[in-house]
Amino acid sequence: MSRGGEMVYIPDDSDFSSFREQCESAEGWHCRYNKAGVTVWSQGQEESCTVQKIKTRISCKDVSAETLYDVLHDTHYRKKWDSHMIETYDIGRLTVNADVGYYSWKCPSPLKNRDFVTLRSWLPLGNDYIILNYSVKHPKYPPRKDFVRAVSLQTGYLIKANGTSACVLYYLTQVDPRGILSDHGLFSTQWIWALAGSLPKWVVNRVSQFVAPKAMKKIYKAGLKYPEWKRRHDPGYKPWVYPEQNTLPSLSLAELSLQHADSLEHIDETGLSEEHLSASDHEA
Repeated sequence: MSRGGEMVYIPDDSDFSSFREQCESAEGWHCRYNKAGVTVWSQGQEESCTVQKIKTRISCKDVSAETLYDVLHDTHYRKKWDSHMIETYDIGRLTVNADVGYYSWKCPSPLKNRDFVTLRSWLPLGNDYIILNYSVKHPKYPPRKDFVRAVSLQTGYLIKANGTSACVLYYLTQVDPRGILSDHGLFSTQWIWALAGSLPKWVVNRVSQFVAPKAMKKIYKAGLKYPEWKRRHDPGYKPWVYPEQNTLPSLSLAELSLQHADSLEHIDETGLSEEHLSASDHEA
C-alpha cells in the first residue's frame, strides 16, 4: 500500500474503497479454484513463476459479518484456532481505527519461521467491514535473528453481510516476488506463502487447490465457535468496537518507516521440492 512515496500513512476512504473494488472485481483475475463455497483467484503474469496477488472468498452460513469481524480482531481468541501462531501482540495505537502490531508464526522444517510488524487499519461500513495492513518498521522491533522478517505490501479482509446471520469473507494479499513473500494473519497456518524468492508453479497450484481453501474453512469454523467462547471470556471487551477500552500507548507516524523487502535478508528456499513439503500440508 504505497502512494509512491516513502512516508507511512493511515489508509483513508479512498484506500478502503479501492480495496473493496479489488475484492469484488473479476477483471484481471484468474480463477484457480471454485468448490464448496470457496473461490481462489490469482493475478499476475501467467507465464511467470511469480504471483503478484492472491484473492480468496468463502460464503459463511450461520456466521454474521459482525462476528467474523470480531474473530479477526480478537488476538486472545486467535490462540484457540491458530495453531501455527507463535506470538502476537499490539505495539501501540495510532488512531481510534489504526494500530501497529507484531505477529510471528512457525513454519515446518526446513523452512525458517516468519514474523511481521504491520500497520493495521479498519473501517465498519454499515453491516460490512474492511481490515487492511501493510508492513512497517518500528525502531524498537527490528528483525530478529531467529525469524525471517516477512513483508506485507497490501493485505486485507472484506466482510460482506449476507442477511443477519451469514456473510461472505474476502481475503486479498499482495506479495513482493523479489524478497520474502508474506501473508499476515489469515494464512499464518499456511506456511507455503512464506517462501522466499520466486514461486514455482507447483507452489502456486498447491496454494490455490489445497492451502487457501483449507485456511478459509478454518476461519469459518472459528467464526461458528466464537460467540460461545466470547460469552465466557470478557464478553464486553472489544476495543476494536469501543475505542475507549483501548489502553495501548499512543504512537506517532514519525516513529515508523516503510518496510521494504529488498532491505531484508534474502532467504533462498526456492530449491525445496514438492516432496520436501507435501507431508506438512496435512499439519496445516
